[in-house]
Amino acid sequence: MALPASVSIPISLSRLSLFRFISTPLLAPSSLPFFNPTKTKAPDRFRLFSMAAEPKESPSNNPGLHTTRDEATKGYIMQQTMFRIKDPKVSLDFYSRVLGMSLLKRLDFPEMKFSLYFLGYEDTASAPGNPEDRTVWTFGRPATIELTHNWGTESDPEFKGYHNGNSEPRGFGHIGITVDDTYKACERFEHLGVEFVKKPDDGKMKGIAFIKDPDGYWIEIFDLKTIGKVGGSAA
Repeated sequence: MALPASVSIPISLSRLSLFRFISTPLLAPSSLPFFNPTKTKAPDRFRLFSMAAEPKESPSNNPGLHTTRDEATKGYIMQQTMFRIKDPKVSLDFYSRVLGMSLLKRLDFPEMKFSLYFLGYEDTASAPGNPEDRTVWTFGRPATIELTHNWGTESDPEFKGYHNGNSEPRGFGHIGITVDDTYKACERFEHLGVEFVKKPDDGKMKGIAFIKDPDGYWIEIFDLKTIGKVGGSAA
């Protein structure tokens, strides 16, 4: 702020003030009387301590999260993800030959003209022989894929296919498959002519890949050796 013209300052005082004004910024911050490194860094240390003390998965960091499970949900499992498919012949080949899944159960509904195919990584040798018992057994397996085929789509020239969730308006994204080695798996997929959305070394997230199934649904491919590193600081 400028001083009024009527105010006079002794030359010696003016020079001293100028010297102090020029010299002060050249001093080390720690030599300044108002600088306290402990006070300025304390908030950061406290914040980091708080983050370390409370995992990211804790309720305090995730509003709305309940960790006390309702007794009514104790028997629940994540059982299936359903995809609508155009041609079961093509999709069954992909999920069994390319991804190594087994057909756990097939259900046909002639009156409504559709069929369901349940696939997963299960040993079908342990499945019951009785059809109804096998249905119950199938619905007790976790993490299965349910392929829904509405009869006739495979031969309908007007059928345009299904929305895979990754074009506007976006919604569903992908499923994930754990493999022994992402790079070796992707070499095999490439040899088999599988379509890639992302190869392991594409983009910033190295070591994971995305492929498409015959209907265009995305499948993430990763292994346990690298997934921790891929998450990096996000963990």
